[in-house]
This record gives sequence, C-alpha cells and structure tokens, in this order.
Amino acid sequence: MRDDLTRELFERRGEISTQLVQSIDEQIVELYLPLSDGMARRYVNKGIEEEDLVQVARLALVKAISRFDVGNGCSFAAFAVPTIAGELKRHFRDHGWMVRPSRRVQELRISARIRRRELEQELGHTPSRTELAEELGVPAEMLAEADANDSSFRPLSIDAPTAGGDETTLGATIAVTDPELEQVCDHVALSAALRDLDDRTRRVLLLRFVDEATQREIADEVGASQMQVSRMLKRALAGLRESMDDDHHDASGVATDAAARRAV
Repeated sequence: MRDDLTRELFERRGEISTQLVQSIDEQIVELYLPLSDGMARRYVNKGIEEEDLVQVARLALVKAISRFDVGNGCSFAAFAVPTIAGELKRHFRDHGWMVRPSRRVQELRISARIRRRELEQELGHTPSRTELAEELGVPAEMLAEADANDSSFRPLSIDAPTAGGDETTLGATIAVTDPELEQVCDHVALSAALRDLDDRTRRVLLLRFVDEATQREIADEVGASQMQVSRMLKRALAGLRESMDDDHHDASGVATDAAARRAV
C-alpha cells in the first residue's frame, strides 16, 4: 500500500545521509504526483492556467515532504492535502484576481461562503442575502459587493452576448455616447487650423465665441465696421471648415462653431 511504502521511505529518509535524501524525496514525489495534480485540476477554468496550478501544487508537495514528521502518527497524505490546498488558495488570493478587491472584501467573501454552507444545513434551504448578512453582522450592500467579486477572477467579455438571446453584446448595454469625446477630433483639427489665422482674426473669434460679444461690440473693439466684422467671421469660419478633415466636422458648421468656443 502507498501509505506503508511512504512511511518506510520517510523512516529511511531520517536514517540516511543528506546526499541521499534527494533520492528518497523523488520517490515520494512520484508516489503523490497524481494527488497533487488532481488537486490542482479542481481549480481549472477559474482564472489561472492549469500549468501554473500544477506547478504550485507540486511545489507544495515538496514543501510538505520537507515538513512532515513521520512520528506524528498521521499519514503523509493527511498532512499533504491541507498543505497543497493552502498553497493553491494562497496563490489564487495573491495572483488570481483580474481586478483585485480590497482585503476586507476578500475576507468577507470567504466568510460568507463558509457561513452560507453552514446555514444551508441549519435552515434546510439556501439563505437569502439578508439572512446571511444578519448572521455575519454586515450590511447587505457590503455582502453584495463581496458576492460580485466572484467575477473578478475571470471577468465577462464585453463582446459576450446578453441573456436575451439576440445579437446584443454586453458592451452595447453599458456603452454610452460621450459628446465631448465625439468632438475630440474636431477640437484637435480646429486648434491646428486656428494657429494659421492672424492675430486680429483670432481676436474677433475670441470676442464672438468666447466673450459672446455682438458684432457692434466687436467692431468697436477692433476698430472696424459691423459689415467688416461680419465678413471677417464668415471668411474665418469658412477657412476653418476647409482646414478640418471632412470626416470630423458637421457640414452645417455647427460642430465647428461649437468647437471654436473652446479652441480660440
């Protein structure tokens, strides 16, 4: 039996020289690789690659071998299993989060999972979030936050379809139109075009679109007639529109006029 062979190997391990210990350890590792690899595969598809999990479990097996005391009366398997499980859980805690929550949320998530199983046995049904929150002595909102972090190991893709059965993606349901973002290209193109204007024209645009002065007030400010100011504005806006990329402005000039208020 494996337990008997393991005990014999550990007894020999304590009697031989340090140079030969490695050979004994390798034999024990070979005996328990199926155990450690099997435990690692329980956590597959939870956000960490299988190869990484197997490596963590095997290193934990080696650690268990170095710590095991054959004189404690228990089998090596009984000692190795919690050691390997602890290392796997620790690896998930430290490296498994795509979006790492606070330690408070992590601890509450673990406590909630344990207490939920206990309450299922005591109550005969799955406890509601309110019942579980009362048992843990925390607000239901905090428990909801902890439950939501289950997806932090492997977040849903924004390209995943919604539950409605149509072709709508998750990203389409959370995306919003940002008018300011839509106008970024206009602002960049307009800023470049404004640099080519003379100081007087820029001054007229500033008075009109930033200070919101009337054409009469602008005429008095720059020493020109209202007709000249009107022509200057039309000529400047037409030139700005021509300078801007056709793909990034409104043909009516509304986008350009709005952007001018921010750019001059």
